[in-house]
Amino acid sequence: MLNLLAIAYLCTVMEQLSLFGEAGQSRGFPTDLLDYRPGLLDAEMSECIMHKLISETSFKQPMQKMYDKEILTPRLIGWYGDASDIIRDMQPWTDDLLMIRGKVEELAGLQFNSVLLNYYRDGNDSVAWHSDKESLNRKTIVASVSLGQVRSFDIRNKQDHKEKYSIKLESGSYLLMKAGLQDHWEHRIAKSARPMKARLNLTFRVIG
Repeated sequence: MLNLLAIAYLCTVMEQLSLFGEAGQSRGFPTDLLDYRPGLLDAEMSECIMHKLISETSFKQPMQKMYDKEILTPRLIGWYGDASDIIRDMQPWTDDLLMIRGKVEELAGLQFNSVLLNYYRDGNDSVAWHSDKESLNRKTIVASVSLGQVRSFDIRNKQDHKEKYSIKLESGSYLLMKAGLQDHWEHRIAKSARPMKARLNLTFRVIG
């Protein structure tokens, strides 16, 4: 007979697997600018690594400016990577993050020196429309791995906001924002009125 811990574990895994049924994307999604692949990590590994990183990471919640007001960033963030003079409080790579970085670099075909962790605690946490620009050039490439709750990733054309697409990011999935995307498109993770559980997004970047 299964003990309570085993039952709780199986329930957690089955709940994680059920999230895969929420996959989907808008018709006409621009694959020339985005490469989406589910299943980079399996459900059990995704769940385990997510909880481990959440418990071990020194997260911060910085202030940000929005509509001329200073507000708390609606999510928690933490940096890991090579020693950097640009990012303060950079935490050293963990074995799990190095393993995931290896998988990401193999798919992306390039090397990353840092990873930004975005911790979405529930449906109230989000990231507003923006373009990544840390590299300060036209070749900004960001690869991300999603862990936990499925959330919709939206992009829209900067010149025509009616041109927009969405994709549901599954737990364990990989998404590459290719060169050129940041020039003409913005992206976001919107707040949700539906109950949402924890999600951790690992965004691999080249800083400096």
